[in-house]
Amino acid sequence: MTSQHETAKNVVDVVSMVATIGSFLEMFTPIFGLIGAVWTLMRIAEMIAGKPFAEIIRRKKPDAVNN
Repeated sequence: MTSQHETAKNVVDVVSMVATIGSFLEMFTPIFGLIGAVWTLMRIAEMIAGKPFAEIIRRKKPDAVNN
């Protein structure tokens, strides 16, 4: 991945954490807190699995050979 891509992910991570904490402190609307919490959970799943979230949730197609 490019460094710009990683930088963008890190910026979104920080913004989501701030939104989550701000929501719990009633500084922002609860919707932004929920979005931040979901994003943070997705990033944690990526770190644990070691692959992008889209690959984690993507369903595998059945093999045409193994009918």
